[in-house]
Amino acid sequence: MTLVKHELRQGKTSSLVWTASIGFLLAVCIFLFPEMKGQMDSVNDVFASMGSFSEAFGMDRLNFGTLIGFYAVECGNILGLGGAFYASLCAAGILSKEEKNKTAEFLLTHPVSRKRIITEKLIAVLIQITAMDIIIYAVSVGSIAAIGEAIPWKEISLLHLAYYLLQIELAGICFGISAFFRKGSTGIGLGIASMMYFLNLIANIADIAEFLKYITPFGYCDGADIVSTGKLDGVMVAVGAAIGMCGIIFAYMKYTNKDIH
Repeated sequence: MTLVKHELRQGKTSSLVWTASIGFLLAVCIFLFPEMKGQMDSVNDVFASMGSFSEAFGMDRLNFGTLIGFYAVECGNILGLGGAFYASLCAAGILSKEEKNKTAEFLLTHPVSRKRIITEKLIAVLIQITAMDIIIYAVSVGSIAAIGEAIPWKEISLLHLAYYLLQIELAGICFGISAFFRKGSTGIGLGIASMMYFLNLIANIADIAEFLKYITPFGYCDGADIVSTGKLDGVMVAVGAAIGMCGIIFAYMKYTNKDIH
């Protein structure tokens, strides 16, 4: 597991910065809730009457006067976008960086198979994403407890689980893409995360585009659906898992036969 440790050391600063940033923003958002709680009745009416904008973010189906309603929209956007960008960045360049940094020749001269290189790099990505999500979950729960609100364990846990699965799916897609590039694919990773986010907004606004929810991982992270049903959409999660797995399979197929310079 030497390569896993090496990748974790290399990504330590980035991981700490992203985790601290997302955790800090979530904590600030939660600590603002008591100040805004008394104003939420009028805010609910405003949001409910904003038509397509409200539908895009699920604000027409959530009560902003409750902690979980506020958390699902405000904190959900922070966790969704922040986590998606980090997972994409983490995975997008991890296979291509050896050629970009001119270290491929050194790495491949060691008695280590390409499959093992891919596997250990993938493990490193999963460890970083998992560690970030555990810390952020603890920060969120701790912040809710600190403001004296009852912790809605089921809803909070489901929301965080959904965003964790989203990050894993995007990491799988970007991991696969990373095997096809020589100069890094960070920009493509960020572009994919952004595209998936906006596809979900389109699916929420237009009924004719509802099928897009099965393409974008943000489809099964819809806070309004999770809070109202108390569960994740199993079909969407399964489709997302299949897409992420395809990305990983493509990474193995391409990288094991790739002419690496």
